[in-house]
Amino acid sequence: MNIPNKITVSRILLIPVFVIVILFDFGWGNMNFLGAEMPVNHFVAGLIFIIASCTDWVDGYYARKYNLVTNLGKFLDPLADKLLVAAAFIVLVELGMAPSWIIIIILSREFAVTGLRAILAGEGEIVAASQLGKIKTWAQIVAISALILHNTIFALINIPFDMIALYIALIFTVWSGWEYFYLNRRVFVNSK
Repeated sequence: MNIPNKITVSRILLIPVFVIVILFDFGWGNMNFLGAEMPVNHFVAGLIFIIASCTDWVDGYYARKYNLVTNLGKFLDPLADKLLVAAAFIVLVELGMAPSWIIIIILSREFAVTGLRAILAGEGEIVAASQLGKIKTWAQIVAISALILHNTIFALINIPFDMIALYIALIFTVWSGWEYFYLNRRVFVNSK
């Protein structure tokens, strides 16, 4: 368990903290932040989510810089991303802050790609995240952050950036999912 993998595990451990903070009313009240009125626990949860998301860049950078890329890391890193993003999206649906149909499409893609990775792993092949998959992840992180933080900054100028970002994340999610299946179609073409 090298340092990048420990950072990845810390991202997984922040997920329940994030969920508890955003879902439970601790009586912290409301606040106005850069034009957005929100419960204080949403602001704190947003910060936790952003910090957890940034560990994705930190562990990847550290692993590449010091040549600490491992199969465990290739497996854990995208899994940690999926768990964090899935938890956040489910919470946003529960809070009525994101349309369920979009989240169903996004999570379906995540399950499908995870299944594909499992099939490939069974054949001894570990598939690292593609560039498009990384863009998809960051698009989702931006959308989730904007939604959790109640469209901070953009609320000042009445632009629904949070929903625009969510639709952009949806597009990249579907596109990158198609790419994974297209590039690995041999798994299905050659199956008996």
